[in-house]
Amino acid sequence: MQAVLSLYATGRTTGVVLDSGDGVTHAVPIYEGFAMPHSIMRVDIAGRDVSRYLRLLLRKEGVDFHTSAEFEVVRTIKERACYLSINPQKDEALETEKVQYTLPDGSTLDVGPARFRAPELLFQPDLVGDESEGLHEVLAFAIHKSDLDLRRTLFANIVLSGGSTLFKGFGDRLLSEVKKLAPKDVKIKISAPQERLYSTWIGGSILASLDTFKKMWVSKKEYEEDGCRAIHRKTF
Repeated sequence: MQAVLSLYATGRTTGVVLDSGDGVTHAVPIYEGFAMPHSIMRVDIAGRDVSRYLRLLLRKEGVDFHTSAEFEVVRTIKERACYLSINPQKDEALETEKVQYTLPDGSTLDVGPARFRAPELLFQPDLVGDESEGLHEVLAFAIHKSDLDLRRTLFANIVLSGGSTLFKGFGDRLLSEVKKLAPKDVKIKISAPQERLYSTWIGGSILASLDTFKKMWVSKKEYEEDGCRAIHRKTF
């Protein structure tokens, strides 16, 4: 349902949503407002794994983060400093510009190649010995598992959702990788709404405002009187 709401937030009812949050990533093909269960793909690679990998990379550079509070610092560094490279092999060969990050205690930390190496895990899980598919493969597999007649439409209506799609360069890298997996004559279009961290909520608000949905509204008074029964009565 979350993926369907994310799609609604972009004004679409047909497309494929790549939703990558903190703990899991889903690719969900949707047709006319209904998710297609047989085509949904899931992989347990997401933001938390990037944070852990970043912590490992920083440790190799001599900076240790042990406690849960310190892990939150790593997560913040990830969100503010990391990016996805369109060509990681090329970036590895170059002298990567370091970004200075100020830690909570006032000291500073220079973050170099770890900035693009950490999120690379989303496309190459084998960097940490994980045999899962990369996000681009999960997306392409979900589309290929869908009906043949729908595939062109799905490739042209890819929607990003979730915090782990917010890395700078994510959309461009995903497009580059999906092109390698899609038929040559297929148009690929990726929608990356700025508000995609909240797209599920936005889609829900759009759905709730539709005239056809009003009969399912539950007032505060109704809920106070009947609790969950009021919701069940109107929706089931």
